[in-house]
Amino acid sequence: MKQPPLPLVRTVEFLRGALAALHRRLVPGHIALMEMFTAGWLAQAVAAAAELGIADALARGPRTLAELAVAVDADEDALRRLLCLLTSHGVFAEDARGRYRSTPAARALRTDSEVSLRDVILFFGTDFHRGRWTRLVDAVRTGAPIGGASAFFDLVAEDRALGASFDRAMTSIGGLSTEALLDAYDFARYDTIVDIGGGEGRFIAEILRRAPRSRGILFDMPEVVAGAPERLAELGVADRCSIESGSFFDAVPTGGDLYVLKHIVHDWDSERIATILRVLRTAMPPTARLLLVELVLPHHNRPHPGKYIDLEMLINTGGRERDATEYRDLLARSGFTLLRHIATVAPDQLLEAAPN
Repeated sequence: MKQPPLPLVRTVEFLRGALAALHRRLVPGHIALMEMFTAGWLAQAVAAAAELGIADALARGPRTLAELAVAVDADEDALRRLLCLLTSHGVFAEDARGRYRSTPAARALRTDSEVSLRDVILFFGTDFHRGRWTRLVDAVRTGAPIGGASAFFDLVAEDRALGASFDRAMTSIGGLSTEALLDAYDFARYDTIVDIGGGEGRFIAEILRRAPRSRGILFDMPEVVAGAPERLAELGVADRCSIESGSFFDAVPTGGDLYVLKHIVHDWDSERIATILRVLRTAMPPTARLLLVELVLPHHNRPHPGKYIDLEMLINTGGRERDATEYRDLLARSGFTLLRHIATVAPDQLLEAAPN
């Protein structure tokens, strides 16, 4: 998928923020606040549509309400009421003949979409995840994640179905920015690229497809990389990517030219991250580079994905999102120098560092 120019993306982001601010000024405060609060109801309506498979049912063309109710096994009148809300927000559309049809937003709900959010929405819509957000006030009062720093990951690991849902959601989220990241950074100049905490290997596979002369090492916990051989083979890079397992708190593969940590740093507090970075520093040759992929918090008061995820980290992991200065200082305390902060057209940014 071709990426738009970065200046255009930034201009559109500014205009969206300005229009949202104008909207808030043009309506009474209580109306603006009610709109914010009821957005949670809309989120659950979208999650219901994802679970019912409405977008998949409309993939081949428009359908009447009766046809759609049969296709998704729903009560016809209740489905009409759900669609009434969702069409008013452009998730689906209704034509002049009263048939429901797909939209660009609906295509992102399909299971076969190139950029599908269905698995993300299904996980965030679970009773488990919503229940943890109901305890946000506890996290704000204590400054600690619900149940302790490891509780979230422990609970996800204990429930096989929930764990599978979480893994699918994280894979989908990770794929949203892949093209933008690959366009913004020259991975091909490195002989050996090590993906730390890389899951089943989708990101390292996409890197290697862009860097045909490079080799990769995928590193994650044993239970996480269990499905990696199949994934790497499916993406055509199994012959150029080895798999190693372990904990990045203890040791990581040595001798790489580039070490990539994507969406790892924000999961942990500064003390734990310093431990991880020092382990990496020990394993890295002096000429190697470290590349962090994170949602770098901006210095403005407009909405930004990182501000939502920051609260997600507060509730669930004890981690946090950080601005560029905080990343620079965190790296410095762990034996690294921040060389470059590379903006992309996606919310994810790149932070390139070198060992001191």
